[in-house]
Amino acid sequence: MRAIDLGHVLFALGTAGLGILSLVSGHFAFIWQPVPDLVAWREPLARLTGAFLLVCGLGMLTRRTAVGSTLTMTVYLSSWVLVQEAPRAAHAPAEVGVWLGVAESVMMACGCWMILASIVERERAEETGPSGIRPFAERGKRVARLLIGVSCLVLGLSHFAYTEITANMVPAWLPGHVFFAYLTGIGHFAAGLGILFSIVPRLAAALEASMLCSFALLVQLPGVFSVTPGGPEWMKLLVTTALAGSVWTVAYSLRGTRWSFAKGRQIEADPLSP
Repeated sequence: MRAIDLGHVLFALGTAGLGILSLVSGHFAFIWQPVPDLVAWREPLARLTGAFLLVCGLGMLTRRTAVGSTLTMTVYLSSWVLVQEAPRAAHAPAEVGVWLGVAESVMMACGCWMILASIVERERAEETGPSGIRPFAERGKRVARLLIGVSCLVLGLSHFAYTEITANMVPAWLPGHVFFAYLTGIGHFAAGLGILFSIVPRLAAALEASMLCSFALLVQLPGVFSVTPGGPEWMKLLVTTALAGSVWTVAYSLRGTRWSFAKGRQIEADPLSP
């Protein structure tokens, strides 16, 4: 499976799953919590949001609706960053936990934009689909990669700021929980720097995405079977899945670069090639 296929599917399934949980529970996903108390009709709004995420997430997987669903999802996720996360960070600029929420929301919004750009590239190669989106999608790819790189740095910082919490998330069968908390934090930092400064960025993105997938498989997936279906553990699993999908799209967008430190750049791969 190609990187874009994997990233696209993981992101779509993660967001669609979040939609199902919001529909069932009547609560917003924890990544967007806490929603201000002044918001009226919280439960109906949360269920409406869940329906939106479910429809758009599934729509991203259908060729006919992929562009419209992905563009709509991008706008929606970006609105959360601007309306919810950015003001919160402005009021508490020294709080790492607040910036962690910003970073996760930014990664999802940028990952969705990267998926849109890749869809548009394939349609351009096939001479199908709306051409008006193409210039905006292409110009935004580099900005999206840079924002995802910065977000990886924030993820790494959170491992050091909240070492005890991170260590408690390490599976019990692994020794040295604090060591793994620091190690994964360093991994986030290295990936972020690699993406930001184009130091084997394709490898950096692929390793970051693989690490996020390992979190989902080794830490969160076993936990969901020991709790009530639809609880916070399920939301954490689905958010991590969507984040992993976002970073996989970065790896795919850099498919024309080398994996190693070798100088030079390969010829850009055809969007339809494996």
